[in-house]
Amino acid sequence: MFADRAKIYVKSGRGGNGHVSFRREKYVPNGGPDGGDGGRGGSVYFEVDDGLNTLADFRHIRKYSAGNGEEGGKKNCAGKNGEDITIKVPEGTVIREAASGKVITDMSGDNRRFLLLKGGRGGSGNQHYATSTMQAPKYAQPGQPAQELELILELKVIADVGLVGFPNVGKSTFLSKVTNARPKIANYHFTTLNPNLGVVDLEDAKGFVIADIPGLIEGASDGVGLGHEFLRHIERTKLIVHIVDAASTEGRDPVADIYAINQELSAYDETLSNRPQIIAANKIDMIYGEDDPVAAIRREFEPQGIPVYAISAVSGKGVRELLYAIHHKLAELDNTPVIFEQEFFPEYHFDIEKEPYTVVYDEAADEYVVEGPRIEKMLSYTNLESEKGFKFFQDFMKRNGILEQLEALGITEGSTVRMYGLSFDYYR
Repeated sequence: MFADRAKIYVKSGRGGNGHVSFRREKYVPNGGPDGGDGGRGGSVYFEVDDGLNTLADFRHIRKYSAGNGEEGGKKNCAGKNGEDITIKVPEGTVIREAASGKVITDMSGDNRRFLLLKGGRGGSGNQHYATSTMQAPKYAQPGQPAQELELILELKVIADVGLVGFPNVGKSTFLSKVTNARPKIANYHFTTLNPNLGVVDLEDAKGFVIADIPGLIEGASDGVGLGHEFLRHIERTKLIVHIVDAASTEGRDPVADIYAINQELSAYDETLSNRPQIIAANKIDMIYGEDDPVAAIRREFEPQGIPVYAISAVSGKGVRELLYAIHHKLAELDNTPVIFEQEFFPEYHFDIEKEPYTVVYDEAADEYVVEGPRIEKMLSYTNLESEKGFKFFQDFMKRNGILEQLEALGITEGSTVRMYGLSFDYYR
């Protein structure tokens, strides 16, 4: 089963507690402290596995926990370290923090192994606390607590070219003709239920990878059909090849189809509207009559800078010219792979939870003021301009009891809340 999205829970191991004990040896009635240190908790790693191409395994196992460190022992014996865990994912997996939707890491390119959560440090045994004035300390340091996160895993295929178009326009047939891919082909809608990848090998030019993105119809970006499940796979592609049924075998207008699909791409991600495109006017072997629909497509789109190539995926006519046009266009583009940058930093997140903050009412300014290191750090890595970032901000206020404290101070709707350089009106 192909799966390209999963929600999982991960937890590092807590550190083992330090031990309190004293030497008990014959002829040594007052032995000093000899409590050992606690073991380090296990860490959580993610690693790329080239043998994987789906996230299906995460539908069966959703919780992953590293081992806890063991408590220290007598005679200065350190506790055993907890076992690390390594979670293997296919290349192209983007890991997000579930609540905020922010990217933690993109398992692509050179990023083959990533430390997500550190295990808790083991506590120091009482041997470390002996001084000249306290020779028998009865105190040991507890181990650091575990760290835990809920994650969203998203597989975004890595391909140079993305094939888009309405169902049954010939994308799978084209892919099977020009690559080693063997997609399921049949004359009904939604034959293709998962992205298919294929490698194009050219005799005298550099090859490239094509992905068939299934399920795009009007309303795909809003969840209609299957498109919303697979639109994420086009985000890494450098070039979009739009395959259209030039013969109108199902009675649709090819020009309208192209505009409709482009609208869905733009609605999903505005940056996709600026992605270079090539139009492949397919099924020219089924065009009958005097009208030339390919000419109509060219009149509409070539003035916009979008080249149009007439092809028949079934007979192969025009396919070679299209492939070399794709090759030449890719050569003009930036070869830097599309990597999603880190937006959420677990180490900062867990540090923030330990920091203090204050909530007070400033009578002179008639404002409620929220300040402190916890607030400052949160604002430093939160983009309040985005919908997801603002939701994370709201959740942070609620989770940390700030809203409750504001209400305890008597805040009313429309009152001003100030946080460093930000001011906003309070509404429940």
